[in-house]
Amino acid sequence: MTEPNAAQAEYWNLSAGPTWAAMQAPLDRQLAPLGRAAMAALDPKPGEAILDVGCGAGETTLELAGRVAPGGSVTGLDISGTLLDVARRRAEGVAGVRFVEADAQTYGFEAGAFDGLFSRFGVMFFADPVAAFANLRRALKPGGRLAFICWRDPSENPIMTLPMQAALAHVPPPAPPTPGAPGPFAFADGDRLRRILADAGFRDVALTPHAEKVGAGDLETSVGLALKVGPLGGLLRENPDKAGVVIDAVRAALAPHVGPEGLRLDSATWIVTARTP
Repeated sequence: MTEPNAAQAEYWNLSAGPTWAAMQAPLDRQLAPLGRAAMAALDPKPGEAILDVGCGAGETTLELAGRVAPGGSVTGLDISGTLLDVARRRAEGVAGVRFVEADAQTYGFEAGAFDGLFSRFGVMFFADPVAAFANLRRALKPGGRLAFICWRDPSENPIMTLPMQAALAHVPPPAPPTPGAPGPFAFADGDRLRRILADAGFRDVALTPHAEKVGAGDLETSVGLALKVGPLGGLLRENPDKAGVVIDAVRAALAPHVGPEGLRLDSATWIVTARTP
């Protein structure tokens, strides 16, 4: 029997996982401010047990561990063994941290094991999001807290879309994603997201719009990241004869956004909070 998120497991282990592992430092630099905004909403306390869903290479798990010390614990869960290998190396010697390679939609969590659930862009990839969040809800204590951050509409997120827009002057566009299908923008529709969490049994669901300029570093670092992470890399592999002109177009599109702090582009996200009954 095929697991419900088998395609995601294959993607994050064989395709995206190695790329994200190689680009861990600039990715964390770009996403860290957004993750901290969601951590502030969760407000983890010393001594608490926190579940970090879609923890990837472990940056957020380690930061959460610092916030629940002394006496707390953080479990980082991810479907990608490739990324968890990086996370485990980074966490050597850190007390109260463990990592689990599993699918959050189907994993047999101990009921009521966690005070809080956190995710930085790690919960938009479930085949059945209601089932996944219901499973995660059971892992929380009564009154347990949820806080995660996810992307709003692509049109509001040049940090995600500007490189592709520049490339499309030279290569054919990829097939458009099915609305609501697993992927980075699966939860862009706030009304749909509220329904998912309510149907999964969460209460006090709130979505707070968050806007912030973020970036991975200098221009060349940002160009390299844009060309390797996400669908643009796939387009280049399909159109190798266009690589040179695409790279030049991406660099030209990003260059005007470089300032004293490096390249910075607008991001638009939801900070999502809820509680268990």
